Amino acid sequence: MGEQILWFATRGAGIVALLLFTAVVVLGVLTVMRWQSPAWPRFLSAGLHRNLALLSVSFLAIHVVTAVVDPFTSLGVVAAAIPFASSYRPLGVGLGVIALDLLLAVVITSLVRDRIGQRTWRAIHWLAYGSWPLALVHGIEAGSDASMPWLVGLDLACVAVLMAAIGWRIVAGRSNRSRLAGIVAGTPADRAKRWGA
Repeated sequence: MGEQILWFATRGAGIVALLLFTAVVVLGVLTVMRWQSPAWPRFLSAGLHRNLALLSVSFLAIHVVTAVVDPFTSLGVVAAAIPFASSYRPLGVGLGVIALDLLLAVVITSLVRDRIGQRTWRAIHWLAYGSWPLALVHGIEAGSDASMPWLVGLDLACVAVLMAAIGWRIVAGRSNRSRLAGIVAGTPADRAKRWGA
């Protein structure tokens, strides 16, 4: 019974982590674009992005810990820390370890962002875009029910939402960050006019 609970916890936490990380990356794209509307102020995207990132890291920690202690996979700490060291589905687990390492770099540098500077932090933060597809393939390769129709549909929905956000970002071109200096300068009425309020 205990082994089954670990198995369900590993699967469930992994699936929830993927959903949350998808939302985090989409919100990251919205934040970079500085998108807002009267119903959705920009600070909401940034705050939700940050809070969902913390929540997703929690589910990722549950996923990793339960996978390590689950006797079925016999994963162990070494296989969870070193890519492709696992005897259980080495490709899938290895990609998951790399995705975890990239996300750890993002989390750690986010915690020391003031000390390393905005430019360095932003460069490392881009690793999140690389970790997401690795995490998706990890779930497909290492997941025990990756071929189940409901999970395939969930994976495809995550891909579609993320591709739509990235496509929107590409079509929109540069973020409106270049307009920021002009918006900050001027009177409050000028700023409101420039933002279309």
